[in-house]
Amino acid sequence: MFKKILIANRGEIAVRIIRAAREMEIQTVAVYSECDRLSLHVRFADEAYFLGPSPALESYLDIKKILFVATSSGCDAIHPGYGFLSENPEFARQCCEKKISFIGPSAESMELMGEKIVARRTASQAGVPVVPGTNTIQDDITHTEKIGQDIGYPLMVKAAAGGGGKGMRLVSSPKELESAIRDAQSEAQAAFGNPSVYIEKFIQSPRHIEIQVLADGHGNILHLGERECSIQRRHQKVIEECPSPLMTNELRLQMGQAAIKIAQKCSYRNAGTVEFIVDSQQNFFFLEMNTRLQVEHPITEMVTGIDLVKRQIKIAAGEKLDLQQQDIFWKGTSLECRIYAEDPENQFFPSPGTIKKLQRPSGPGVREDSGIYEGYTVPIFYDPLLSKLIVWGENRSEAIRKMQQALSEYQISGIITNVNFLKSILKNDKFSSADLSTDFIEKYYRGISSGSGHESLEEIAIIAAALFSSQTQEKILSKSPENESPWKFWGRWNGLRK
Repeated sequence: MFKKILIANRGEIAVRIIRAAREMEIQTVAVYSECDRLSLHVRFADEAYFLGPSPALESYLDIKKILFVATSSGCDAIHPGYGFLSENPEFARQCCEKKISFIGPSAESMELMGEKIVARRTASQAGVPVVPGTNTIQDDITHTEKIGQDIGYPLMVKAAAGGGGKGMRLVSSPKELESAIRDAQSEAQAAFGNPSVYIEKFIQSPRHIEIQVLADGHGNILHLGERECSIQRRHQKVIEECPSPLMTNELRLQMGQAAIKIAQKCSYRNAGTVEFIVDSQQNFFFLEMNTRLQVEHPITEMVTGIDLVKRQIKIAAGEKLDLQQQDIFWKGTSLECRIYAEDPENQFFPSPGTIKKLQRPSGPGVREDSGIYEGYTVPIFYDPLLSKLIVWGENRSEAIRKMQQALSEYQISGIITNVNFLKSILKNDKFSSADLSTDFIEKYYRGISSGSGHESLEEIAIIAAALFSSQTQEKILSKSPENESPWKFWGRWNGLRK
């Protein structure tokens, strides 16, 4: 077993991994950027090392710096969490070259499933249904228009690299196709450095169901069932639940076997998630594979009783899975709500600042995975996820009531959050009756779902800079000690922008 693990991440997921490692009596090393000096993960770890300036490219995405810290501090493994370098095959490859275990799949598996066109082809070869579309990139617009006609409209143009809704365009008719491809290519290039796109049939109002898999290095692969991830805003998940209210034993068996086939096809090792969309006739289609730990992994843990982070660590250390498929049981229902520092009434614009008061929910079956504390300053540089609120109930109705109570207890002042928005979804009759689809928020919250979503950091920085007058900046900086970051005063932005 490993003696010391570096966590190449921040926030709630870094804290989550540190806790699991400590329970396994493994020492932990945190890394942090300038604005994360006082972050919770830095306080929790046994050791912590400074990476550099706040922008991720100069800190959490700097492979050379992270590997230097790992080797210098005597780490024998690195856990990447999710986001940042977690699905970067070059990072995994360089860890291997440095004789440091990467707690995740191989670089080769990442490359197979990370590029969506290759992933579609791999799934097809494994005998798993994929959404009708192209498995090649078409540069000839005339030929692409012909394929579009064959597939049928509406269709989606999608970036071949990346995710999170970037580089995606809905096309309703042939006359929109060329401009949609051009716009998607431009956005994909800016977001991922890769302008490649492909097209596929748009499935109307589907369910988004994902299957959790575990695979060791000894040929054993099993699935831990599904998670319902249909409540989304602009392709970003908001509320997840396990099990899915859509699921039947037969459908779970079919989707679980499909996920295992894909994992086998790409020689997968460690924890991973195969994502599907399901149409109104319960036909399912492969969407993509996330070759990392998912944000929503806690709900699977709550229902199965299996600690996924500990399993990841054990698999990376070479241990065999001590479970077989018949050992997996699903008890009760678990829901997860993502708590964001964002303003639903202002197009979900990020709301950085200092948390002045924090009251956390508690009680039987209530769990909070968090990276915040009272007095913590939420930075502008990263995703605005503050924490994940998770509950477990004997059944779905009880879990919903428990989440409603937990959200009513969750009090955060000093910044704006999406807590009230989450409450409104849970009270929605359609949610209660499990009438779910990926366009749920678009249908029932049209007035507040039309915002541009999580703008790029560059866009946020430009807007923020415009909101500060030169006079305000001079007043703030004149009162700030020479070595104090002006980002400390960022919380005032909330007042200035109204």
